[in-house]
Amino acid sequence: MGALGIVYGDIGTSPLYAFREAFEGHHLEVTHDGVLGAVSLTFWALVVIISIKYLLLVMRADNRGEGGILALTSLLPRNAGKVGAVLIAFGLFGTAMLYGDGMITPAISVLSAVEGMEFATESLENFVIPIALVILTGLFLVQKRGTGGIAKIFGPIMLVWFGVLAVLGIGQIVRTPSVLQALSPHYAVVFFTEYKFDGLWALGSIFLVVTGGEALYADMGHFGRKPISFGWFSLVFPALALNYMGQGALLLHEPEAIEHPFFNMAPTWAVWPLVILATVATVIASQALISGAFSLTTQAMQADYLPRVLVRHTSASQMGQVYVPVVNWILMIACIGLVLGFQTSSKLAAAYGIAVTLTMFITTQLFMAVATYRWQWSKLKAYAIGIPLLVIDLAFLTAQVVKIPHGGWFALAVGLMQFTLMTTWRKGRRIVAGVLRRGETPLGPWVDSLPDEDWARVPGTAVFLFKDAGAVPPALLVNLQHNKVLHEHVILLSVRTAEFANVPIEERQEVHRVGPGLLQLQLAFGYMDDPDVPAELARLVIDGVPLDLDDVTYFLGRETVVATPKRTMPAWQERLFVMQNRTAASAARFFRLPSNKVFEVGTTIEL
Repeated sequence: MGALGIVYGDIGTSPLYAFREAFEGHHLEVTHDGVLGAVSLTFWALVVIISIKYLLLVMRADNRGEGGILALTSLLPRNAGKVGAVLIAFGLFGTAMLYGDGMITPAISVLSAVEGMEFATESLENFVIPIALVILTGLFLVQKRGTGGIAKIFGPIMLVWFGVLAVLGIGQIVRTPSVLQALSPHYAVVFFTEYKFDGLWALGSIFLVVTGGEALYADMGHFGRKPISFGWFSLVFPALALNYMGQGALLLHEPEAIEHPFFNMAPTWAVWPLVILATVATVIASQALISGAFSLTTQAMQADYLPRVLVRHTSASQMGQVYVPVVNWILMIACIGLVLGFQTSSKLAAAYGIAVTLTMFITTQLFMAVATYRWQWSKLKAYAIGIPLLVIDLAFLTAQVVKIPHGGWFALAVGLMQFTLMTTWRKGRRIVAGVLRRGETPLGPWVDSLPDEDWARVPGTAVFLFKDAGAVPPALLVNLQHNKVLHEHVILLSVRTAEFANVPIEERQEVHRVGPGLLQLQLAFGYMDDPDVPAELARLVIDGVPLDLDDVTYFLGRETVVATPKRTMPAWQERLFVMQNRTAASAARFFRLPSNKVFEVGTTIEL
């Protein structure tokens, strides 16, 4: 029920606008063969792209339960050479593109439903935009409750929604059963013979019926593969197929209904209840992309593709359920701006779809690579499955090109901007790590030299955090230089993010005694784990005695990065990285260290 409420909202509300945009958005005449062709394309797009590609194939490529294009990218072997590097770059670009669609989805979904009020009564025409803005604002304000809490409300509503979709469709199919001919893929070909070149561009709007597929994959960590698959095959797919065929049946005997085919299916008395239900459903539809954006941000941050920001885990049972405040507010501002800028769902439809189409195209390529390199499929098998899917993705992608001047540029611009931020942060962090590594003091020789120094030992435990195990943390050297003391117990702590989603608690710690009173502790977290360092230290036992957290002081190094004429990166990229570094949350906050027990040592690094 939770998966139904969160995962299928986006794809479940496409019947509100997809069919209308296929004809009205491209000024196509509503003909008998054209309608059957559109229904056939819609049905087989759902079968091939969602049922086969995502549910049966791509969702098998999970990273310990987590899905999404970034999780898929992390499954690529690092020894795949230049091909692997290119595919990883593609994966990052696809991840970035989803942020653009994450902004457009709530805006178009809510607008399309509220516009149904105009269909019910023209007196509300001037209130569509204000009502949509109020609904969107409310949606983002409740995000802090977490997807688990929201799903308890959304799930039953979506159950009713899909039931209504099916009932509306069945009513029209019974009236015009000839629409069932569209189940033959022959009519998908007829669509292009009917409209010729214009039919190709209309394919870009027909693609709207499968938007939500990538978000479905990204949200897998929130609920798991089985609930998502069960929901699709038992309810969502049958309801969508029936509704789209119902819209086709309506248009076969009432071509003029194309202005609002969804609402025209309902009897007059049911229009207002349907408008209200559709509005609620579109609010829920927005949740799939919002949740997906939270998941992608957390994954990118843990994999060191984005600076650290505040992340709140909202579920004790599902590690993947997170809330990222800064992403939430950016999405809210963008959605409000899109509604004010585009004004109607038809105009927004011109911007919608190109980002997710490109992401789906990249996902197919990554899946083929994972199947070949990680699952050891033969290239013949991988290509036999992947190339037909690539051809379909490419057809949809080509059809989206016409949208770029009419608003598609927005999603592309957001994606390119996010890709630039991710690659700049990754490159800058590698340069900083290289500078720090050049000044490192090897741990072994330093420990051997300790007896020669007259360091005073003071009571308590000092925990020095440093990324590289096997080296002396610079904060420790500075502390010795200025304070001339060592604590009774010194823990050299390095934290590593694994390439998979979760590390079992019993496998997170690796402890080595490296000298008198000196421990080397390595902690490993999955990229979706909560990196709570004090919680891990509470499980640590030193000489048979549990560590007393009240007696611990945490020492951190804090690097201040400045741009210089040395140019390790282009000038604009250096300045961007410096800005990113300044806005990143501190390591103390990220690792949940108590603020009154943290001592920071600053270092200036010149790029």
